[in-house]
Amino acid sequence: MRALKNIGWLGTKELRSILTDKVLVVLILYSFSLAIYSNATAISESVNNASIAIIDEDQSSLSRAIANAFYPPYFNTPEYIEADQVDTYMDQDTFMFVVSIPPHFEKDVRGGQTPEVKIDIDATAVTQASLGNAYIQSIITQEINYFASRSAQSSTYSVSLAIRRAFNPNGTGMWFSSINALLNQITLLTMVLTGAALLREREHGTIEHLLTVPLSVMQIVAAKIWANSLVIVIAFILSLTLLVEYLLAVPVAGSHLLLLLGTILYVLVVAAIGILLGTVAKTMAQFSLLVLLLTIPMMMLSGGMTPVQSQPEVVQAFTWLLPSRHYMSFTQAVVFRGAGINIVWPELILVSALGVTFLTMSLALFRRSLSAS
Repeated sequence: MRALKNIGWLGTKELRSILTDKVLVVLILYSFSLAIYSNATAISESVNNASIAIIDEDQSSLSRAIANAFYPPYFNTPEYIEADQVDTYMDQDTFMFVVSIPPHFEKDVRGGQTPEVKIDIDATAVTQASLGNAYIQSIITQEINYFASRSAQSSTYSVSLAIRRAFNPNGTGMWFSSINALLNQITLLTMVLTGAALLREREHGTIEHLLTVPLSVMQIVAAKIWANSLVIVIAFILSLTLLVEYLLAVPVAGSHLLLLLGTILYVLVVAAIGILLGTVAKTMAQFSLLVLLLTIPMMMLSGGMTPVQSQPEVVQAFTWLLPSRHYMSFTQAVVFRGAGINIVWPELILVSALGVTFLTMSLALFRRSLSAS
C-alpha cells in the first residue's frame, strides 16, 4: 500500500509538471487535432478539381461528348485551347491535363478503326497525375463504347465479376489514414513525454533527491509511466471521439471499450520504451536522435502505410519485435472489421510480452546508470 501511495504521489507531481508547461500542452493539443486532421485529409486518393484542357481538332458530336464527360468534383470544367498553346499552358502550370482529340476521330471510330487520343500530363503532382490518367482513360473509353454501340448497356462477357468491398464499401482512404495518423501520434508523444521526463530529472539532478526519500527505482519509473500514459490516453479518447468519429466521420465497427483497453496497453508499452531511451541517452539531443531512429521504423513498418505482407520477408520478421505492428493489426480489426476479443487476443498477448521485455530492460539499465553515477 505504501508503494502505491508513493507511485500515486510521484505521478501527480509529474501531471502538474506537464499541465504547467504551456508549450507541451499546445504540442499535445496540436498533435491530436490538427496534425491528425491534416494527415488524414491532405493526401487524397481520388482526383479532386483537377484542371483540364481539350484540344478538339475533330469538332464532332463524339468529341463534344468526351469533353462534357469531365465535370466536378473530379475535374474542373474543361477549357478549349489550340494545339500550339499546350507547351505554354503546361509551363505556366495552368492545366494538369490536356486531352488532344485528333481530326476525323469520330469518322475513324465509326469505321471500326482505333484512333489515338493524346494526353499531356503535368506529373509534378505525382499522385493526382497517376490517378487522373486512369480516370481520363476510363472516361474516354466509356464514351467511345457508348457512341459505338449507341447503348448505355455494357457488353456481355462469358465471365461476370461481382466485386464487393468489405469493411470500407466506398474505398475511403481517409478512414485508414486517420487511424494511422492517430497511431503515429500516440507512438511519438508517449515515447517523447516519458523519456524526456526521466532525462529532465537526471539533468536537473532531482533523481538523486528522490532516491534520498524511501523510494525504489520501480516506483519512480512506474510513476513516470502512469502519469504520462494517462495524458496520452485522455488525448486519444478525445481525438477519437471528436475528431476521427465526429469530424472525419470514420465509423468504429467494434467495441470502444476493447479499443480503449488495447490502446492503454500499447501506451504503457511505448512508455516503457521511452524510459529505456531516456536511460540510454545522456543528453536531450541524444534522446531526440534515438527517438527518431526508433519511431520512424515503428511508423513505417506498422502496416499503416503499407501492408506488412507487402514488405520484404526479412523486414516482416523484424516487425514482430515492434509493438506498433501488433497494435495496428489490433486497431484495424476492431475499428474496421468489428473484431472481438476472441479474434484479437493474440495481438494483445504479443504487445504485453514486448511490454514486459522493454520494462525489464528499462529497470535494469536505470539501476545500472544510478549505481554508476
